[in-house]
Amino acid sequence: MKEGSVVSNLAADLGLDVKTLSARKMRLDVLADKKYLDINKETGELFIVEKMDREQLCNVKTATTCFLKLDAIIENPVRMFNIELEIMDINDNSPHFRRDTIHLDISESTPVGEKFSLTNAVDPDVGSNSVKTYYLSESDHFNIDIHTGRDGSKFTDLILKRALDREEHAIHNLILTAVDGGSPARSGTAKIIVRVLDTNDNAPQFDKDSYTINLMENSPIGSLVIKLNATDKDEGTNSDIEYSFSLYTSEKTQATFGLNPNNGEIRVKGMINYEDFRIYDAEIIAKDKGTNSLSGKCKITILINDMNDNHPEISIKSFSSPIKEDIAVGTVIAVISVSDKDSGENGEIDIHISEKLPFKLRETSDNYYELTVSEPLDREKVPEYDITFTVTDRGNPPLSDNETVSLELLDVNDNVPQFPQIFYTIQVMENNPPGALLGSPHCTRPRPP
Repeated sequence: MKEGSVVSNLAADLGLDVKTLSARKMRLDVLADKKYLDINKETGELFIVEKMDREQLCNVKTATTCFLKLDAIIENPVRMFNIELEIMDINDNSPHFRRDTIHLDISESTPVGEKFSLTNAVDPDVGSNSVKTYYLSESDHFNIDIHTGRDGSKFTDLILKRALDREEHAIHNLILTAVDGGSPARSGTAKIIVRVLDTNDNAPQFDKDSYTINLMENSPIGSLVIKLNATDKDEGTNSDIEYSFSLYTSEKTQATFGLNPNNGEIRVKGMINYEDFRIYDAEIIAKDKGTNSLSGKCKITILINDMNDNHPEISIKSFSSPIKEDIAVGTVIAVISVSDKDSGENGEIDIHISEKLPFKLRETSDNYYELTVSEPLDREKVPEYDITFTVTDRGNPPLSDNETVSLELLDVNDNVPQFPQIFYTIQVMENNPPGALLGSPHCTRPRPP
């Protein structure tokens, strides 16, 4: 009530003569720190001197009613009247929470229907003006359950109505509103911050299920082959990942390649030779460090690419030496095979001999050649041949090799004797005795140079 408002007429209520109130020195003692009321000695009315606050005058935590005790005193003769003034509550206070923000940590594995106690709101007003109900902001995962205590106080619990998923929604921001029953109603709010605690419900996943890698042979030890990356949607130790080879990865692969368990790097740790092993298969496990650890896996195929690191080779399978000089043109005198451990162009081989020689190479099958006589031979002109076979692969840069054989020709009787000159004139002295030498004509046959 406003200052000056009349509460009652004490003179009429007490049966006093209004005209004597001033002479009898009527006064009012209020048993409070402040003088909230006074008496108009002219009219005998009890009126408001200072506005009263019921919540300050009474212990609103325990009292359902609030009375202000007064003593009205008059003299001549002295009389005292005890007065109790009930202070009626109005809805002048809004509900408020003890904490403006309520923090809750809830595991994502919490079952649906689980309840969590919330701080209740308080309202200094009483009766219908106190807290009547609560409302929760719209949420797909939570609602509230309101219940009443023995003293009429309203409490509420937060209820999980849908399973949580930290990876989908890590923090839920809610607003809890307390509304009283006054008219008009007043309200107060508190923030509810729900932090979803992680459980190990996600397995690590690689960027791809399988990888195919091309690697040059003779790659130096320590060379990086690939850096694998697996991710885990969980957090903390549930997302810490350790890499390892699975049991399906051969010992040869593990001896040739090393895997860093912490960062997923695969590096060369042994010599790689295309001619020894061309394809390596591995299965990699990514395992988290959660209490109940989960794992993911991927497959890796490492294809070794050939490089031109092997020289072509020559093998003389058969060779006839010496041979007669009258051997027929086209006769096979040698069989040669060539090989190269490399592949592709690095393993393709060209073979040749000098074009000045009376011989020719003829391919008979893959990497097999015959050396044949391509021109008539004459021991008297060339008694022996050095034949050099040169093989060259088609790599970049090309590699080559050579091998030389010596072919000896055997003489056949293919030349008639010849005199150095057709006509000889011999001059002799007469009277030579019998048996005296007159001259020495002789014949020769061609000899090799």
